Amino acid sequence: MDEPEDPGSSTGLRLAVARELLLAALEELSQEQLKRFRHKLRDVGPDRRSIPWGRLERADAVDLAEQLAQFYGPEPALEVARKTLKKADARDVAAQLKEQRLRRLGPGPAALLSVSEYKKKYREHVLQLHARVKERNARSVKITKRFTKLLIAPESAAPEEEALGPAEEPEPGRARRSDTHTFNRLFRGDEDGRRPLTVVLQGPAGIGKTMAAKKILYDWAAGKLYQGQVDFAFFMPCGELLERPGTRSLADLILDQCPDRGAPVPQMLAQPQRLLFILDGADELPALEGPEAAPCTDPFEAASGARVLGGLLSKALLPTALLLVTTRAASPGRLQGRLCSPQCAEVRGFSDKDKKKYFYKFFQDERRAERAYRFVKENETLFALCFVPFVCWIVCTVLRQQLELGRDLSRTSKTTTSVYLLFIASVLSSAPVADGPRVQGDLRNLCRLAREGVLGRRAQFAEKQLEQLELRGSKVQTLFLSKKELPGVLETEVTYQFIDQSFQEFLAALSYLLEDEGVPRTAAGGVGTLLRGDAQPHSHLVLTTRFLFGLLSAERMRDIERHFGCVVSERVKQEALRWVQGQGQGCPGVAPEVTEETKGLEDTEEPEEEEEGEEPNYPLELLYCLYETQEDAFVRQALCRLPELALQGVRFCRMDVAVLSYCVRCCPAGQALRLISCRLVAAQEKKKKSLGKRLQASLGGSSSSRGTTKQLPASLLHPLFQTMTDPLCHLTSLTLSHCKVPDAVCRDLSEALRAAPALTELGLLHNRLSEAGLRMLSEGLAWPQCRVQTVRVQLPSSQQGLQYLVGMLRQSPALTTLDLSGCQLPAPMVTYLCAVLQHQGCGLQTLRLTSVELSEQSLQELQAVKRAKPDLVIAHPVLDGHPESPKELVSTF
Repeated sequence: MDEPEDPGSSTGLRLAVARELLLAALEELSQEQLKRFRHKLRDVGPDRRSIPWGRLERADAVDLAEQLAQFYGPEPALEVARKTLKKADARDVAAQLKEQRLRRLGPGPAALLSVSEYKKKYREHVLQLHARVKERNARSVKITKRFTKLLIAPESAAPEEEALGPAEEPEPGRARRSDTHTFNRLFRGDEDGRRPLTVVLQGPAGIGKTMAAKKILYDWAAGKLYQGQVDFAFFMPCGELLERPGTRSLADLILDQCPDRGAPVPQMLAQPQRLLFILDGADELPALEGPEAAPCTDPFEAASGARVLGGLLSKALLPTALLLVTTRAASPGRLQGRLCSPQCAEVRGFSDKDKKKYFYKFFQDERRAERAYRFVKENETLFALCFVPFVCWIVCTVLRQQLELGRDLSRTSKTTTSVYLLFIASVLSSAPVADGPRVQGDLRNLCRLAREGVLGRRAQFAEKQLEQLELRGSKVQTLFLSKKELPGVLETEVTYQFIDQSFQEFLAALSYLLEDEGVPRTAAGGVGTLLRGDAQPHSHLVLTTRFLFGLLSAERMRDIERHFGCVVSERVKQEALRWVQGQGQGCPGVAPEVTEETKGLEDTEEPEEEEEGEEPNYPLELLYCLYETQEDAFVRQALCRLPELALQGVRFCRMDVAVLSYCVRCCPAGQALRLISCRLVAAQEKKKKSLGKRLQASLGGSSSSRGTTKQLPASLLHPLFQTMTDPLCHLTSLTLSHCKVPDAVCRDLSEALRAAPALTELGLLHNRLSEAGLRMLSEGLAWPQCRVQTVRVQLPSSQQGLQYLVGMLRQSPALTTLDLSGCQLPAPMVTYLCAVLQHQGCGLQTLRLTSVELSEQSLQELQAVKRAKPDLVIAHPVLDGHPESPKELVSTF
């Protein structure tokens, strides 16, 4: 006897429906027809399999329905019964059974199709299902008409080994526009013929990862992608699947995406190397513990969504299948331990050219599109923010409303938060005066729903939840929530989700400012709950926290009060300030000092990936929060408790630099900045000089322009160095450690050294610097207006360029301390150093040579300098009279 099916499983539900339909059909038969049906049933089974006559001879309608369902399974049993009814001259009952089966379970005998035949049927189904996309809960549009190409850059955007001289300026990997050729390249094999089985598309919220993934699925179905490689492709929205109750197998999830319930799933799974699974939003997968921690390994095992998706992600389930994973940029570090040899690519949003294309596609009216685009193009900050497709959609939506009302967009928006709030304001302002209070109340309830979902890691909401908040059918529901119908065997399950996850996070942040003073806290808790929950770097609350800070500026708080007719309490702002200041005590972002004990790292390359997760980048997240406020006094007050900003392992993009530059401009007196193992170059877009003027670096240039340093293009850090020259900037110390520092960065830093009003200390520790780079830095330090008093240099090897640094001692007006600890100083270099030290223009007071190996001749020359200049302190164990390890510190060159 077969094991009974779990009635809660997908197969169990289909079996129950099949029994019900069979029993209803057989009860329509007369006794004579039922007898004839039993006899005809003996030899009509597929593959000549039939139920033993001993089970049929005395079976009534109930027994027959049970025997058919258990022996053949749901769909085959119904097909066998239909054919047998026709042979038993019960054609009308057979027709009724066919009709009921189509209505309850979908088309029937598709399982009899071969895999090769079913491929065509499945592709046609995907094309029809994904031909149109919902335009942010508005009209439905063709995906081919609305999809605008995005920039996608490979992970290897900065080469591992690049020369740094002027003639060999780094040539980064190029960001490509997401056309069919680029999508095909994602799974292309390397030079050894090995192709990746897992590709990760990463990027910030709203950048277009989901749309790109759906376009890949559509293009595959249209025969444009992965021909000869992929027979079936499946789109798995992780957020939705995680929230479905009960257990389901991978086979069940595949069946849900097929056009009928009779798909040859076992045959599909028999060739996993021909399958592509698109896991959208994999950063939502939780870390499993206990019995759930073991990933699913059997595609037919009913398990939780987290275990099934986790099994695919880790390759424990179908290890040879292809995976395309989308995740937010802040989350790949958390996923790295679960992915198997992934190849990563960064989704960078729209280029300038594609922004314009999006405007014309959105408005579908050339005159209005040109007017709107021209306005945004002239607003530099707003135009820069439009590289994010969702932000671009918000801007276009607000502009369309303004143009329809005969108005212009006059507000300048500097942050993502202000753009989102602008959209909320447009909704409120467009409501009739009489409906204003109702819309305000509905928005408050929507914010509560968003907050509960964010804190509970829930993106799907049932109709009952909307009814409880009186949101169902409201204008707010129509604008901000999209309706989703999840297929079920017996009935369709209706759920709602926000038009974009980032919008849910924004509204969740807004809910904290809409709390009335003195009113008891909601079940979701106050702002302390959010900030305490965000103590872990890059948690699911990061974006909500950023939005919260963006709403705390005085200007944004006034906007909220005006649009919602309420008084925003200062309590939330003070709690946020205390939270930031608390990060200075045991802050995870304070990186270890590079000392002689860490000198062993000097010959290693800086890590391109953070192996131990995301913790080193946590301070950057903190700076993003402060940047969103755009309130200098608040940022300065917050940074008072953070005397040092240490960023480690950051792969800088233009936005990162803009955020860092703003915070440095607002820093209080005595602030220090350390960049450790950071990437200081950015990928270049392909043959497009106009692309990414603000948000991507341009470190290319023609071969003729590389001959001289004067013609080097601005470096990625140019905005930061410009900020250091601002009279309001109080940054006193800058350290670059274990970084590759190209000539363009040296040139821009040299310019900043000449005018930075507060910078008194510069550290260059274990960096890769070219001779030309050292020369340019030395020129900046020797500039009459340079105020740097202390320079610390540790070079990974003996470099000829060190002569420029030593030579500048004759001219540097402010320099009093030079620390060359850890450098390799050959005897000729020491001779030159001693000559410079005795020059009348040299005002150096302290020279540190800790752990520097010196020959006997060099030691004698330095002792002669000490006798000639007794006020000059030369720190070296041998010269100080107590060598710690003479064999190491005295060498014969």
